[in-house]
Amino acid sequence: KPAFLHACRKHTTEAGVLRSGRPIQDVDSASRHTKVPQHWRWMRLGNLTSKIGSGSTPRGGAKVYVPTGVAFLRSQNVWNDGITLDDAVYIPESIHERMQNTRVIANDILLNITGASLGRCAKVPDDFPEANVSQHVTIIRPLLPAFRHFLHLCLLSPMGQSMIWGRQVGMAREGLSKKVLEQFEIPLPPLEEQKRIVAKVDVLMGLCDRLESQLAERATLIPILSRANHDRFAQDPTEAHLRAIFHEPGAASADDIRNTVRQLAVTGRLVSRWEPRDDAKDLVKKIHNERSRLEELGTIKRTSSIAGVVASDALPAIPKHWQWTRLSNITAKIGSGSTPRGGSKVYVTEGIPFLRSQNIWNDGIRLDDVVCINPETHERMGGTQVEANDVLLNITGASLGRCALVSGELGAANVSQHVTIIRPLIPELRTFIHLCLLSPFGQTMIWDRQVGMAREGLSKKVLEQFEIPLPPMDEQGRIVSRARELLNLCDNLERLWKDCRAVAEAFVNCAVREMTASKELEIGMEKPPTITINTTLTLTGQDGEGSIGPLTQLLSAHPQGLSSKQLWKQSGLEIEGFYRQLKTEMANGWIDEPVKATVKEVEAN
Repeated sequence: KPAFLHACRKHTTEAGVLRSGRPIQDVDSASRHTKVPQHWRWMRLGNLTSKIGSGSTPRGGAKVYVPTGVAFLRSQNVWNDGITLDDAVYIPESIHERMQNTRVIANDILLNITGASLGRCAKVPDDFPEANVSQHVTIIRPLLPAFRHFLHLCLLSPMGQSMIWGRQVGMAREGLSKKVLEQFEIPLPPLEEQKRIVAKVDVLMGLCDRLESQLAERATLIPILSRANHDRFAQDPTEAHLRAIFHEPGAASADDIRNTVRQLAVTGRLVSRWEPRDDAKDLVKKIHNERSRLEELGTIKRTSSIAGVVASDALPAIPKHWQWTRLSNITAKIGSGSTPRGGSKVYVTEGIPFLRSQNIWNDGIRLDDVVCINPETHERMGGTQVEANDVLLNITGASLGRCALVSGELGAANVSQHVTIIRPLIPELRTFIHLCLLSPFGQTMIWDRQVGMAREGLSKKVLEQFEIPLPPMDEQGRIVSRARELLNLCDNLERLWKDCRAVAEAFVNCAVREMTASKELEIGMEKPPTITINTTLTLTGQDGEGSIGPLTQLLSAHPQGLSSKQLWKQSGLEIEGFYRQLKTEMANGWIDEPVKATVKEVEAN
């Protein structure tokens, strides 16, 4: 009680242990926002301690440090879980004797009061050798040694840390002064309750440490498991193997998995081949004939064919019945857009969509912030008009490599100079070209072959030279279909894990609130031995719909009733599951407990 603490302070002052001084005004409990039990008392830290004072620098500074001597503790030696001497420095015994006011004794609390380690706090154990402290550490010496455990806990609590970090002094808020520390408000329970609280915290912190250790071990194993599953999926890309990669939340990056799917697709390993085997040479001939036909019609300009691709180690291996070709040889157009004359001044609220790089995304064209140009401007920009079945590719800036398919629903549109139009000679090629450009192989070409001093973008000539692996047309369809299935599954699994993590986080928060709101925590505490005095459980006689609980059925064979212990043994359930089921069936009114069971503590002997 406060009167007892004041008596302790008076006694220590009279004994010369504590300097006399004006007592610090006690805390007005009504002014505190934090609620504590009514039998607790709010006290000032200064009224609970016989000493609060920081250390000092020995005369001569670091020059007086010696290899062995008295430990001189600095902020790097003070940690919440104790004092570490790993990088401690030492001072001679003679200097330690001169620095009487900064000597550390057993049962002190050391608190870092400056710098990044502000707020770290350690208890000095009973068997700790003599030591001294620097000016960055303050000594807090409780009036009663038994206080130190609870005071240490209080200073490390969010409330204590809030006071420490919120009440720094000086223009740069560089530390805590003695006067500020003395005014700290401490919620003080009775001493016996302090011991129970500290014991409970020790048990729970030990549990937290074990859980943290288990999570750390799990975190090291998950990447190994994930990589193994990833490698297995790369060898055999089945749905089961893909689900195994997502078996552990956060085990693998969803983007890594998507890239694996795309890379398998464009190297011929995503689907099995059908018989009879077609050859991509037929498709190449069809594309060549289509080019000749369009050139004769004047739809496209006559161009000389670019030299074919010679397979090399720099290119990934593809099936023998596929063909390497240049992007220019399978497209009717490769060309970037332009800026309309007048720039942004010609933009209108409604008109023809003018697509910029921010509108081009891998999953499609987004028109959320699209700008428009009028039909006259669109007509003048005939060379950059977008058609259905085009592939649009961002060729500059941070969004370089983003690539979208143009659907027939878009209608008329035009593009800026940051977007290039890729128009296949055969429209059916577009989905495979899109997949190829988004694959790791395609993205590597895009990012590695930029031009200019600042590597600011991709030119038409560079794009024309891109090597494209070309499978037969029917195989392309099966590859694109399978890739779409797996990518959609990947999206769904990613959403599922996000939902799972959100639910898990909500569950943990709820559990913590429930635990901290209860008057007494029961986790891990030793309890007095108890024995339950069982009463007989009987049926209520209600036969409502659904009254077919397993325990109710067991009781129906025993009109005289059973004890809870007998019913539990007959149920074959684990004890926790049994009591959950019993509670459910009693709540439904199927089972009655005429006389409530009592719990009796067993004597210590």
